[in-house]
Amino acid sequence: MKVLAIASKGGHWVELLRLLPAFSGMEVVYVSTDPNLAATVKGSKFYCVPDANRWNKYKLIRIFYLLFSIVRRENPKFVISTGAAPGLMGLFAAKLLGMKTIWIDSIASAEKLSLSGRIALKFVDRLYTQWPDLSGPKVIYAGNILL
Repeated sequence: MKVLAIASKGGHWVELLRLLPAFSGMEVVYVSTDPNLAATVKGSKFYCVPDANRWNKYKLIRIFYLLFSIVRRENPKFVISTGAAPGLMGLFAAKLLGMKTIWIDSIASAEKLSLSGRIALKFVDRLYTQWPDLSGPKVIYAGNILL
């Protein structure tokens, strides 16, 4: 089974790497915003895409098309992201292609879901929070990645 795992550099990437045991026995293809992160997943396919945020919308459109191409080429069973904007774009592309999607909101979002998490909630198959107080009918709490 192939999984496409997407995260921006920094804390989002750290949280994604903490999920590695859950991918045991699967082929994992990684996407991030820093080419140097390929060294942290040696032996796995790695793609680098530019970073963007809500303040540079043209970059978001470019990233969406890049991720749409990657998702279509790799054809994973599901796509998972711990954030931020590139992960959201990748999940949206996967959803358009009929794939299963999972968003794990950042542990830094303790009082409410992140902006990307709130957007993802509208279309992903599963959305996880790392804070029990944020769980609800469409938001699943199953523990913390970092704690």
